[in-house]
Amino acid sequence: MRPGIALIGALVGMLAGTWLACSGLPALAATTERIVVNRFSGVAIEGFDPVAYFVDGGAEQGTAEFEANLLGAVWRFRNEGNRAEFLAHPEIYGPQFGGYDPVDIARSVTVAGNPRFFVISAQRLYLFSREDNRAAFAANPERFLYEVGKRWPALQDKLSQ
Repeated sequence: MRPGIALIGALVGMLAGTWLACSGLPALAATTERIVVNRFSGVAIEGFDPVAYFVDGGAEQGTAEFEANLLGAVWRFRNEGNRAEFLAHPEIYGPQFGGYDPVDIARSVTVAGNPRFFVISAQRLYLFSREDNRAAFAANPERFLYEVGKRWPALQDKLSQ
């Protein structure tokens, strides 16, 4: 076998091995948007209606019929009233920290929250990546919000606009 071909084969093998070794790791660094959106559709929080958490008390799917483009994301709503309320007060109804999990932010990492795991605290919506994070936050939101306050500005600067 020629030395040049052997070198190329070795490099390809090394790269494939590195990819396989890393493919099972969570892709924390892959989340680079200021608001958690579907990278293909641009829809925020998996199409759930952010106002419904407050009005209906739970995670309710919005529809394409009632969409709004705001803050670089497409938001979906269950009805025109929810859409209008969100557009009037996105700072109240939008998920805090762009939909990233505040428990993970307190650990200095940005992990997208799951719209099914949520807490409304002090009239603000928080999304969590896991049920344990939701439970920990619900037990002591002040503790986590204190830590998030120290870490979020630096993490947010690393997210693209």
